Amino acid sequence: MARRRPFQEDAENHERWLISYADFITLLFAFFVVMYAVSVVNVGKYTVLSEALGDAFGGHGAAQQRNFAVEVGALPLSGIVAHRRAEAAKRDRERLDLLARKLNDSLLPLIKNGKVRVTQNGRGVTIDINASVLFDEGQAALAGNARDTLAAVADVLKDDPHAIEVEGHTDTTPIANPAFPSNWELSAVRASTVVRLFAQNGVLEKRLAAVGRGANGPIASNDDPEGRARNRRVAVTILAGAPE
Repeated sequence: MARRRPFQEDAENHERWLISYADFITLLFAFFVVMYAVSVVNVGKYTVLSEALGDAFGGHGAAQQRNFAVEVGALPLSGIVAHRRAEAAKRDRERLDLLARKLNDSLLPLIKNGKVRVTQNGRGVTIDINASVLFDEGQAALAGNARDTLAAVADVLKDDPHAIEVEGHTDTTPIANPAFPSNWELSAVRASTVVRLFAQNGVLEKRLAAVGRGANGPIASNDDPEGRARNRRVAVTILAGAPE
């Protein structure tokens, strides 16, 4: 009988790692191609995708995808974000316009008497209330019908989402007494008094801030009594940029 040759193992292939390496490079290339493809919103891509999904799932949702693609167009993602921000800013301006009209209606008698002024600019809506409506001279406790006036303002503001900054302003006449060593303290305490009343009438405390400006924010000359009277005021600013 012929003798059988002893079993010989195949020589080990030391280059098998190249196959795995080539697969990895191919997958990595495909990944970057996909990332580039989705980085730009394109009408054609969304149309093809929507039709494919519609065919796969019985035609549902294809029309919605197509409408979205037509609306967005070929805008990059940064363009979509800018568009949404512009729309949000437009809605915010409309809310502030409505708020300013409500405040004008609520404070109309005082506006006609020149004691209150409602203005609007890029910062928001500002209500300038003459200090004589709210406080006795040199005092920070609310006087007369001040609570009713501020309660009417709070009623308009309590359901609004905007932040509110209350600033106290004085004229340049020095003040020095045990309660208020300077106009800084007087203006700050007056602002805090208004903020506290707003909070008591339903305005969320986290929306409120009190700031004392002293005599550093005049709206008229301090050289005559009329100008100094105008400068003694509390400014309530409803800040633009409400959270969506």
